[in-house]
Amino acid sequence: MSASAAVVGASETTRLGVIPDMTALSLNIDASILAIQDSGLKVEEIDGVASTGAHAGRLAEALGIRPRWIDNTIIGGCSYFLHLRHAVAAIETGRANAVLISHGQSGRSRVGEDRFAYSPATPNGQFEAPYGVGPFYTMFTLTALRFMKERGITEEQLASVAVSQRQWAALNPRAFVRDPLTVDDVLASPFIAYPFHKAQCCLVTDGGGAFVVTSTERAKDLPGKPAFVLGTGESADHTMVSQMADFTTSDGFRRSSAEAFKQAGVGPNDIDHLQVYDAFAHVPLYGLEDLGFVGKGESGAFVAEGHTAPGGSLPMNTNGGGLSYTHTGMYGMFALQESIRQVRGEAAAQVEGVDVAFCQGVGGMFEYTGSAIFATRPH
Repeated sequence: MSASAAVVGASETTRLGVIPDMTALSLNIDASILAIQDSGLKVEEIDGVASTGAHAGRLAEALGIRPRWIDNTIIGGCSYFLHLRHAVAAIETGRANAVLISHGQSGRSRVGEDRFAYSPATPNGQFEAPYGVGPFYTMFTLTALRFMKERGITEEQLASVAVSQRQWAALNPRAFVRDPLTVDDVLASPFIAYPFHKAQCCLVTDGGGAFVVTSTERAKDLPGKPAFVLGTGESADHTMVSQMADFTTSDGFRRSSAEAFKQAGVGPNDIDHLQVYDAFAHVPLYGLEDLGFVGKGESGAFVAEGHTAPGGSLPMNTNGGGLSYTHTGMYGMFALQESIRQVRGEAAAQVEGVDVAFCQGVGGMFEYTGSAIFATRPH
């Protein structure tokens, strides 16, 4: 299938990490201005805006955009994958000509952010939180432990995910942590919640990112190198981690990725670069198996043997990921940014010969998933 839309401008905020002087809206504005400048489009050419919650309308007002298409979908970290998918559909049907998709979050400094709490009115608040399943690291442990047991994943192999991504982060000047890391270092560090040591849990940072999507035809007239959107997918599953049908696999990963692959007309063997949302170290292992890159139980050894590290056969999470690069709370924007950079040939740790890149997102405890495939050509 030939791509109907392309990303023509993309940027993260000027700063990443600890930004106590900027609100979430300010971060959205910063990233959006840079992305629009990168696209070569004028602000008045943008007629679609997507961001999470109230940010979509506030961002449009702040930038002077009068959109005829708006998406304020918010389903956690993979919200921006769905924004992309919906924007492509809007462009294909003439409901928008150019869409700005933006993220900004003061995840660490909490400037202008609402206090995070589990409401007793929610299913989780009623049926999980009273038993200690509350913070994210206590939820993801349930899946991680069962996955490790059933798939035969060792603690050393789980630690190797953090090590591999730190090797990528060492090549990226914007990564939040870049110090050398070994498997022994990971296993000697304090536990956060078994089986997760500190380096196996995502960072908590401030920052944002944005990108602009337009038609393939319009992209031809713009100065920058486009990242063509070959395929996308989305899925929703359970509402609580305890209701996940099988802790050892993500049905959402399998369904959203299958749709993206089918739409793009490619398969795992055609992928040159992989980004898998990594809130915790086991999630990329699910991605490797559920997306079809390795067989069941093979993901731990695949990473431990260096296949996803610099110089490996399947470069994965090459910005350092949520474990070492940045993680504002809804990391999906940064995974997409790295896929786009790799396809455009402008990543800090650029992989040679990237033609097709796959990006997989997750929202909540595998509750929502989004997939995107980018390419250097519309195919």
